[in-house]
Amino acid sequence: MAGKKKQKAPSNTIALNRKARHDFGIEEDMEAGLVLEGWEVKSLRAGRASLQEAYCIIRNGEAWLLGANFTPAPGTSTHVNPDPRRTRKLLLHARELSRLIGLVDQRGYTLIPLAMYWKRGRAKLKVGVAKGKKKQDKRADQKKKDWDRQKARIMKSQNM
Repeated sequence: MAGKKKQKAPSNTIALNRKARHDFGIEEDMEAGLVLEGWEVKSLRAGRASLQEAYCIIRNGEAWLLGANFTPAPGTSTHVNPDPRRTRKLLLHARELSRLIGLVDQRGYTLIPLAMYWKRGRAKLKVGVAKGKKKQDKRADQKKKDWDRQKARIMKSQNM
């Protein structure tokens, strides 16, 4: 029986926007589909996507993803001219879209892409409704994280 190792389940995550939770206070999130071209799907399967500088806007009653970088895979077709930073349409239900329009226009929220992942063979984007954090908010969050970490260490040492 020696030598048998469990294989790790493949992760469904394509790309994460780690800085989003640091720079913004996320109020809620929702899932959106993406309108992609063939070469983009190949790039996503190769894990060549980045959401670091990406953001979402609502224009003419439709949601769009801007600034996401999908680096073309080397095996893409020769007759396709890929644009890695092109604007991509987000697929949302009308009810969700109208709710987002109200939040962004009236209350001053921002739409931030948080993560991109596979769900039943389709690429999905987790979009967060967020407010920007100020410097003092970031400091307070860091203090809270440090205190929680220290508290866990104290509890662990007392339980031994």
